[in-house]
Amino acid sequence: MNQDIIKGNWKKLKGKAKVQWGKLTGSHVEVMDGKRVELSGEIQEGYGNIKDTAEEQIDHLEESTKK
Repeated sequence: MNQDIIKGNWKKLKGKAKVQWGKLTGSHVEVMDGKRVELSGEIQEGYGNIKDTAEEQIDHLEESTKK
């Protein structure tokens, strides 16, 4: 698991907390901002997963060419 995935998960958690806080306080702006942060985390986590998969495939290719 790389840093992008961890950071993405953290952003999603912060976004969910902001959404809940916005609902609790009745602040539509806070809810929208929380959803934005949550989406940003989702994108970052996805990028981290793609990056991990690409690195694994490269490693596998390197190993197969060494044989």
